[in-house]
Amino acid sequence: MLQRKEKEIRQQARGVVRKLLGFLLCTALFLILNGCKDDTEIVLTTGFYENEVFRIEGMSCYSPEVMIYLTNIRNQYEDVFGEEIFAQNIDGISIEESIKQTVLARIAKIKMMNLMAEYYEITLDERELELAENAAAEYYQSLSAEEIASMDGATQETVLQLYEEYALANKVYQYLVQGVNQEISDDEARTVTVWQIFLSTSYDRENGERADVSETEREAVYQQAESICERLEAGEDFMTLASEYSDAGELEAYYRKGEQEESLVEAVFQLAENEVSGIIEGKQGYYIFQCISTYDMEQTEARKREIVKERQQEMFGQIYTMFIGDKRCYLNEELWDTISFTEQSSGATSNFFDIYAKYFSAN
Repeated sequence: MLQRKEKEIRQQARGVVRKLLGFLLCTALFLILNGCKDDTEIVLTTGFYENEVFRIEGMSCYSPEVMIYLTNIRNQYEDVFGEEIFAQNIDGISIEESIKQTVLARIAKIKMMNLMAEYYEITLDERELELAENAAAEYYQSLSAEEIASMDGATQETVLQLYEEYALANKVYQYLVQGVNQEISDDEARTVTVWQIFLSTSYDRENGERADVSETEREAVYQQAESICERLEAGEDFMTLASEYSDAGELEAYYRKGEQEESLVEAVFQLAENEVSGIIEGKQGYYIFQCISTYDMEQTEARKREIVKERQQEMFGQIYTMFIGDKRCYLNEELWDTISFTEQSSGATSNFFDIYAKYFSAN
C-alpha cells in the first residue's frame, strides 16, 4: 500500500512537471501561432528610441507592448501555480526568464508576419478593424490604474495596435496554408482506444534524466507482469489491477501510427475488441493492454484535424523560413535586462487573449 502511494505521488509530480512545461512552451494564449518555429534571429545593437525594446526591418516594439503580454502571462501562471512558481528553475533557467524569452520570440514573429502581410498585400477589412477596436476598448476599460502602470503606461491605442497586428498575423497564416491537402485517410488517422498496465523499468535521476534499472530489477518487473497476466487469465478485472499496479499516469490511452513506439502500436492494432494482450516490451518498461475500441471514431476524427494542422504548420514554416532570409531582430539589451514582472504588483488582468478570441474566433 505504501509503495502504491509513493508511486501515485511520483506520477502526480511528473504530471505537474509535464503540465508546467506544456503551459510554458505550448500555452494556448498564442492560438494559431502555436507550434510554429520561432527562428527569427535576435541580435544586440545600440541606437534605439526611448522604450524601444527591439526593431525588425523598420518595425519597432516598445516596452508597453511587451508588458501587456508579460503581465497577462504572469497572472495566468500565478492563478494556476501560485506566486511561488516564479522562484523555480527549469534546466537552470528561471521561469521568469523563460517566459520573457518566449514572449520576445512570439512578438518578434508577429511583427515579422506583419511584414509578410505587406509583401503579400494582405490587410484587415473594415469588419476586422471594427472587431479589433471593440476588443481593445473592452480590454483597456477592464484595467485598473495599477495594471496600466505595470504595463509602462500602455494606452488603448497600444492595445488596439497589438490586436490588429495579432489578427493580421493570423490572417497571413490562414492565407499561406489554405492550399494544404485536407484529405486524411481513415487508416492514417486510425485511433485505437485501450486500457493499459505499464510497469516501468526506468526511473528519474536527481538531474532529471531517465535511467534504466538493473537487470535484476528488470527481471523482477517482468515477473510481476507475468503474475498480472496470470491473474487476468483467471478472470480478475483489468482496471482493478491497472489501478493497483500501473505506473502510467493515465490508465486509458489512445494509440495511433507515428505517435508511440512502433512495437506498441503494432501490438495494439492487432487486438480485437475486449482482447487482452500478452506482455509487450517498450523502451521504458512492460505493457499489458486491453482493447476497448479497435476504431475510435471520435478520436480518429480528432486526429485527422491534428494532421491537417501539422501539415499547415509545416507549410507555413517552410514559407516563413524562406521569407525571413537574412532578416534580423535588433534587441535593446540594456532595456531588455531591466524588464521584470515578478518584482512588481501587476493586478489581476489575464484575459488579453481571451478577449481577442471572443471577438475573432467566431468570425
